[in-house]
Amino acid sequence: MDYLDFNALESTPLQRDPFEYVVVPDFIRAERFVDILADYPVVPGPGSHPPAELEIHGHFERLMEELRGPKFCAAIERKFAIDLSGRPTMYTVRGFVREKDGSIHTDSTTKIITVLLYMNERWQEDAGRLRLLRGPEDLEDYVAEVPPYGGTLLVFKRADNSWHGHKPFAGPRRAIQLNWVTSQEVVDSEQRRHQVSTRFKKFKRLFVPGRAAAGH
Repeated sequence: MDYLDFNALESTPLQRDPFEYVVVPDFIRAERFVDILADYPVVPGPGSHPPAELEIHGHFERLMEELRGPKFCAAIERKFAIDLSGRPTMYTVRGFVREKDGSIHTDSTTKIITVLLYMNERWQEDAGRLRLLRGPEDLEDYVAEVPPYGGTLLVFKRADNSWHGHKPFAGPRRAIQLNWVTSQEVVDSEQRRHQVSTRFKKFKRLFVPGRAAAGH
């Protein structure tokens, strides 16, 4: 049985104002969501963590196999009318955000497609909801606000005007980010950078009482 609702993705129209994106609520099938959360990897702190530094197993591992598989790639190619053949993917896992996270940006030019899959059971806070913006100056000038829970999927094509950000929030906030990028060199460089950061956070956790159990 699929973890992902491909019919929902296919039937959701692509938005083009002010850049190309699609938001699919409940993209992870509801009956699978709890199983995936049970196997969600423990992360050592805020920031993006590469899979090589985490314990990836069980339902979470199978979810990522599906997300990185040919069926999802083909669905994205159709939706965005783009050829991703020969374009490598990379993914990172988040478990927490800091007050300084969420500043307005467009993503780097080495990214072609950005995929965000939100893995929180619920979200009551006004902050921490990603907004797709008309420009780089005003978080209130948004065209869509994406609830970061329940397996909601956001996919957008990176562009010079693909501005996005969220109100400051500090605390648990689970998300998976997957990107198609321009070359394998980008994957290798980004994974090395995130590995260094994750290892440093693991080291810090050894000296902060109570941090080791903070992954969930």
